[in-house]
Amino acid sequence: MASNHAKGTFKLAGWEENTIEEFDGGAKLTRAQIKQDFSGDLEGHGAWESLMCYRPDGRAMFTGLERVVGKIGERSGSFVLRTEGVYDGKEAKTEWSVVPDSGTEGLAGLKGKGSSVAPHGPNGEFTLDYEL
Repeated sequence: MASNHAKGTFKLAGWEENTIEEFDGGAKLTRAQIKQDFSGDLEGHGAWESLMCYRPDGRAMFTGLERVVGKIGERSGSFVLRTEGVYDGKEAKTEWSVVPDSGTEGLAGLKGKGSSVAPHGPNGEFTLDYEL
């Protein structure tokens, strides 16, 4: 399998966040349903479920799963990303890894890791190092 590097941008297409529990001092746990549109070397749409832990100062840690439907290069299908990240009050940084055996159709067998960075706002950038 050849190793490839994909990069591009994403745009927020939807965000619904609900508080699960609040703690003394302003900390809280939330669940967010996020939708993203990807462009660049990865073209497609993602639906992401994320659990977030906000600290009293507004910084947060989050983890989740995102199903992406689209195409990488000439190959189309879907796959799932496991996400882990932090929000420092100014930007969100997320590490991605493709869930083993989650690729479908032309993306069956996809393996890889990547990351994204998004300033507070609807747009961000991503990279994905992958093998097909």
